[in-house]
Amino acid sequence: FPFPYTPYRIQEQFMEALYGALEAGRVGIFESPTGTGKSLSLICGALSWLRDWEEKRRQEEARLLALGASGKDGLTPQQARPGSADTAEEPDWVTAFVQKKEERDMVDRLKEEQIRRKKRDDHLEKIRHNVQLKYAAKRKRCEEDEAKRLLQLSKEALSQGAGDGVLDQLDHNEEELILAEYESDDEKKVVSGVEEDDDDLEEEHVTKIYYCSRTHSQLSQFVREVQKSPFGKDTRLVSLGSRQNLCVNEEVRRLGALQLINDRCMEMQKNKHEKKSNEENEGKKRRVSRTVCPFYSYEQMQFLRDEVLVEVKDIEQLVSLGRETKACPYYGSRFAIPAAQLVVLPYQMLLHEPTRNAAGIKLKDQVVIIDEAHNLIDTITCIHSAEVSGSQLCCAHSQLSQYMERYRKSLKAKNLMYIKQILYLLERFVAMLGGNVNQNPGCQAVSQTGTVLTSINDFLFQSQIDNINLFKVQRYCEKSLISRKLFGFVEQYGGPASAVKTNKENQKLAGLQNFLLTLQQGSDKEGTPQSPPVEAEHDHLRTASPLMQIEGFLSALTNANQDGRVILNRQGTVGQSSLKFLLLNPAVHFAKVVEECRAVIIAGGTMQPVADFREQLLCCAGVDPARVVEFSCGHVIPPENILPIILCSGPSNQQLEFTYQTRDLPQMMDETGRILCNLCNVIPGGVVCFFPSYEYEKQVYGHWEKTGLLSRLAAKKKIFQEPKKANQVEQVLVEYAKCIKRCSQTGGQMTGALLLSVVGGKMSEGINFSDDLGRCVIMVGMPYPNIKSPELQEKMTWLDKTMPRAAGQAPSRVLTENLCMKAVNQSIGRAIRHQKDFASILLLDHRYARPAIFNKLPQWIRERTQVKSAFGSAFAELRK
Repeated sequence: FPFPYTPYRIQEQFMEALYGALEAGRVGIFESPTGTGKSLSLICGALSWLRDWEEKRRQEEARLLALGASGKDGLTPQQARPGSADTAEEPDWVTAFVQKKEERDMVDRLKEEQIRRKKRDDHLEKIRHNVQLKYAAKRKRCEEDEAKRLLQLSKEALSQGAGDGVLDQLDHNEEELILAEYESDDEKKVVSGVEEDDDDLEEEHVTKIYYCSRTHSQLSQFVREVQKSPFGKDTRLVSLGSRQNLCVNEEVRRLGALQLINDRCMEMQKNKHEKKSNEENEGKKRRVSRTVCPFYSYEQMQFLRDEVLVEVKDIEQLVSLGRETKACPYYGSRFAIPAAQLVVLPYQMLLHEPTRNAAGIKLKDQVVIIDEAHNLIDTITCIHSAEVSGSQLCCAHSQLSQYMERYRKSLKAKNLMYIKQILYLLERFVAMLGGNVNQNPGCQAVSQTGTVLTSINDFLFQSQIDNINLFKVQRYCEKSLISRKLFGFVEQYGGPASAVKTNKENQKLAGLQNFLLTLQQGSDKEGTPQSPPVEAEHDHLRTASPLMQIEGFLSALTNANQDGRVILNRQGTVGQSSLKFLLLNPAVHFAKVVEECRAVIIAGGTMQPVADFREQLLCCAGVDPARVVEFSCGHVIPPENILPIILCSGPSNQQLEFTYQTRDLPQMMDETGRILCNLCNVIPGGVVCFFPSYEYEKQVYGHWEKTGLLSRLAAKKKIFQEPKKANQVEQVLVEYAKCIKRCSQTGGQMTGALLLSVVGGKMSEGINFSDDLGRCVIMVGMPYPNIKSPELQEKMTWLDKTMPRAAGQAPSRVLTENLCMKAVNQSIGRAIRHQKDFASILLLDHRYARPAIFNKLPQWIRERTQVKSAFGSAFAELRK
């Protein structure tokens, strides 16, 4: 395996196992602790396999083409024609003729493919070596811009003279709000403008590797590793991301919310395609020009595609290239998928089928690597669950009925039928929450509060919508883009701008505005609703149309009855209540991936406990157990570089057991404080302390403040708390690191910093506490999930019904333990980041010593763990 330096032995083992799994088309669960160079092993192992595979295919093709050229029968009858045993009754000459034809076709196809591939490779090679080509495209673009600007100026000069045409235009503006005529299932395929001018797009998808991870920063890190690897120069890699990350049109980016960005983008493209057909009518009526995205230019995007394939770029580089060349990185990168060898993308894009199809990702016979996969089950569950609130339902109903009133005359019968069906659905949903659509949801109190769980079918019957074909309604929403039209409609008439045009229709619409205002003030019934400042109102209207969320909920209801549940959550008022769809069986959505792909690798730093991947994900998805391989390797650090301790009692012999009942006792919080005080006296640099929840962390912090313990701690280490807002995390970490560096340089009283974090929070994943940033990681208690949550209870019941009991334990019990230990393993693995790193790990709770729990620690930590019943001996070890 080519490698940038001499690999560790475990990296070699990892790559060999990976190569074997890809070659044999297996489903692999790979565990390699953080800090052991997992990304590099994945890159070098997988790309070595890909290179060999391409080489083998080339040789095979050359052999067949040579045979084809010499006119010999290249293939044995069995190869050429599977199932030729059945053809015994046909005369030999027929069989021979068919076989010949199939061989000829195959040779022709191979020839075509070769020509196409050669063309592409030559093209990319040319770009690689020809700097002039690069700048020609840029220059052309600047000239076009200049011409456009002059044209615009001359138009403006003209229009200042002609003021009377303006009124005429306002009404045409509405044309785009009206739904086009809808043809149901046998809808003709519309050719979008792009496909017309180019046949290149039907490019074959070469065998490739799809690499997914959780966050954009993890993906960027991975791309940088590829750039540094021996494959960095000649791998065709493309990074995919959401429009939020890749859009370069400032006006669209400013919208902030992903849903809105997606919408505006689609709308601009539609305008582009419509423009072509509108130009014919130009003479009859002067059309108002609609916004078209200047970055959605086909030539420029092809240029961007080539640039991306020639040289490995991460998302940031892709965006700046897009700005520079005035080409859309979001679409440009998609054009690059067929020819790419490595496609780097976030989870959601790969695991959610509609998104996958929209992005043009084809999984047939490809390789998928899912990294950071310890949360894979939860991720799939989250992607496919959906929630809508009472106020969203009422708001959508109000908007949609006003929309229908206004455009009733222009809408075709089919459209009206579907709109009425959607209105009926909304009405029934609100009734299920105990409310009435026509009253303000903020003012309707709910009589029986609480949470009710039903199966999908029961929900459909109880809400009396079992006679409506949800599949058809869902398809209608997708095809007619109704939520987008509705959003445009509310923007035009619901906003403060509408005060200017006071014609008759708008007086009808004043109702909508008032309604939206009352929604916004929600349930604070302080006297009369005062009208808020205009900006606030406008902001409120800028949030995505509520119908979109509801579409997500409708499509969730089309899951099979046994795979999900509907949760009716009735709180205080109808507006605050909600309907939630919960997916119980993530395997149904993962099955497609495993079936289509040649091989799937699920990798992570800590995959322990592995059982739930095998049982809940792979077995349920119908994967043959023989196809599953597991690989787990140790750590690269020497044993003496890590000291994991399970501590059973504190300095004053208080037994450590942080259950829901005991953790709030003052003596437990005092004991935790004493342990920290002692540790901070002897541990240099940074100490990271994980609490099971934000609430508990806050409670303990408050208690320490009262008892004066906090000031004693603060004398030794500066104290930082994990922020709740994601955008403040970076700043806290920077301060934390600065403080540790300062203390190590100046010496003196302060020895570093203490960071109070939360399990499963912002700090427990994807952030590295290497070297002095984490000399000790402390785990307070066991972060069991909240068993009272209806979602978890339902999942537990479902598991007990569908899964076999393992080793005498109920599956539901195993689930809560696994969730707890996954979270623990994620958090404590953060401290050791490379071969020379060292740290101590402290688990505060005697329950960690129980065999069932103890065995779920990662192997490399488990092997070195000491169980200490008294604080004294533990402290002595730590001191050493």
